[in-house]
Amino acid sequence: MDVTIAVVIFLVTYAFIISEKLHRAVVSLAGAMLVVFLGIIEQEEAIAGIDFNTLALMLGMMMIVIITRRSGVFEYMAIKSAKIARGDPIRIMVLFTTITGVLSAFLGSVTVVLLMVPVTISICDRLNITPLPYL
Repeated sequence: MDVTIAVVIFLVTYAFIISEKLHRAVVSLAGAMLVVFLGIIEQEEAIAGIDFNTLALMLGMMMIVIITRRSGVFEYMAIKSAKIARGDPIRIMVLFTTITGVLSAFLGSVTVVLLMVPVTISICDRLNITPLPYL
């Protein structure tokens, strides 16, 4: 019976996330709390499933990205990239793919994404093009 209830909670949670009627973090936390409150899994088991090292890494990287953005590094990189690519969207795509590949050799995937997304959005804003194909 617990498995059926857990599957229903999962499907309802997932449906709310897809519908985007509520913020996905709120929906996810509500689903997780419901599973714990109903006793489907124990609180200790739920806490053991959290990787606090990953959360700390994400928090630290987000702080670094915020500080870097405020210092203007992303704007500088965006302007430099646009000059190298001469404003050509195809060249920008090739340049960003190359930079992302090189960074991925030395840094973790999440770190590279946190570094490249602000640069990508910044350069696309400056060139008045949609960033979606570049993300």
